Amino acid sequence: MVDQASGSVPGLVRQVAAEVEEAWKLYAVEGAVGPDAPVEIDDALLQIDAERAAELLTYLATYNLVFPGPARRDRAHARRAAERVVRLLGYEAAWYTNITDLSPGARAWNPVTRHTFDGVVAGTGGSFTVVLLQVGED
Repeated sequence: MVDQASGSVPGLVRQVAAEVEEAWKLYAVEGAVGPDAPVEIDDALLQIDAERAAELLTYLATYNLVFPGPARRDRAHARRAAERVVRLLGYEAAWYTNITDLSPGARAWNPVTRHTFDGVVAGTGGSFTVVLLQVGED
C-alpha cells in the first residue's frame, strides 16, 4: 500500500510491474515486450466494483495463473484478507484490473508486464493505493 499522492493508479501499476520484471528477469521469455508507460497500462485496466475486486484479490492470492489447479494458499484466509483491504480503502474506493475473464477453462487479460501471464488488481481510496500483481511463465 502506498500513499496515493505518489502517482496515478496506472503509474503505480507500472512501477510495481517494473520491479517485478526486474526481480523475475531470469524467468522472462527473451525479447518479450509489454507496456512501458502508464498510458499503456491505463489502456489495459478496466474499472470494477469492490465485490469483483475482492473476488480477484482472493483468486490472485490463492491460485496460480499459469498452472490452474489446487489452491496454493488457503482460500478462506485469502478472502478475509481481500475483504479487509476493500474495507480499509473504503466504500468510495475505485478499483481496477487487467483481468477480463477467469471463468472455468478460460483466463484472459490485457497485459501489464512483459511476462507471459500477469494479473493485477489495484484500488485507490482515502489517501492510499494498493496494487496486487501476479506474474508467471510456463
